[in-house]
Amino acid sequence: MKKSILLLTLLLTTLFFSACVNKHGISMKYYSDCKEYYDLQGYYHKECGEDDIITYKEMKEAIKKKEPEPTSNVW
Repeated sequence: MKKSILLLTLLLTTLFFSACVNKHGISMKYYSDCKEYYDLQGYYHKECGEDDIITYKEMKEAIKKKEPEPTSNVW
């Protein structure tokens, strides 16, 4: 338990000092390389590169996986 907490702290410290936190998640760049354009029908499109290390959506899914489900009823 103590070893895993130390590893998690080390990992978070490393990410904090080597990566940027932006509105999508944690990436190596603060601004994502996005291509924005309008097509011939006038619809707006925004395509961003996959340069994120981890996104907030992936973080939420990982937290939901780790939550232990109750195995027995309290009553």
